[in-house]
Amino acid sequence: MENSLKNEFEKLQEELTGETFQNNFLQILVERFPNEVIFSTSFSYEDQVITHLIKNLNVDIFTLDTGRLFEQTYETWASTKAFFKKDIKAYYPDTEELKKFVSENGPNSFYQSVEQRKACCTIRKVHPLKSALKGYKVWITGLRSEHSQNRQSMPSLEWDEDNRIIKYHPILHWSTEQVTDYVKDNHLPYNYLHKKGFVSIGCEPCTRAIKEGEDFRAGRWWWEDANKKECGLHIHQ
Repeated sequence: MENSLKNEFEKLQEELTGETFQNNFLQILVERFPNEVIFSTSFSYEDQVITHLIKNLNVDIFTLDTGRLFEQTYETWASTKAFFKKDIKAYYPDTEELKKFVSENGPNSFYQSVEQRKACCTIRKVHPLKSALKGYKVWITGLRSEHSQNRQSMPSLEWDEDNRIIKYHPILHWSTEQVTDYVKDNHLPYNYLHKKGFVSIGCEPCTRAIKEGEDFRAGRWWWEDANKKECGLHIHQ
C-alpha cells in the first residue's frame, strides 16, 4: 500500500508542471484520492486562505489543540467554523503522556533546553498529528517559503517519509502581501493577533510579537537559536 502511494506521488511530481495544472491541482488531488485528503489548520492567515480555496472540495479539516493556545486562536477557530460552515476535527495530546511529562519536568520546562521544548512539541503536536493523518493519503498545509530559511528550497509537492503521506503546499510561493490581500478581499475571519505583530502564531508561552526588521519566525521560541526553530510537524527530506 505504502509503495503504491509513493508511486502515485512520483507520478504526480511528473504531472505537476504548467500554470494551468497547478491552479487545478487541489481539485485533481481530491478526484484522485476521494475521501483521503486532509488539511491541517492553525487558523493563520495562510490557513484561512486555504480553507477558502477548499471550501467546496471534499477535503477534511483538522486542528491540533495543544492546550496552550491563545484565547484569540480559539476565537478564530469559532468564527472560522461559523463562516465556512464546515466541521473542523480537533486532536489533543494524550492525557497520560502529558501528565507524566509535566509532573516530571514542570509546566514550563520548554524554556530550559531545546530538548525539553522539542519533547513538549512532540507530545502536544507530533503525536496528535499522527492520529489526525491516519487513514489519509494527502496532507495539505499552509506552509510558505517566506516562513523560514529551511523552507525556501522546499518543493510544493513532497513525500513525507516520517508520516508516509503525500504533502502539498498550495500557497508555498505566495508573498505575504498576496496572502493578506486575499484574506481582506474575501472578508475572511482571521486571528487579530496578526494585527499586533504576531506573524507566526503557536502556543501562547512560546510565541511573541516580532519587532520591525526581525525574521518571520523570530517570534517563535525566541530564546533559541534561529536554525533550530522547528517543532517536528514538518520534516523535509
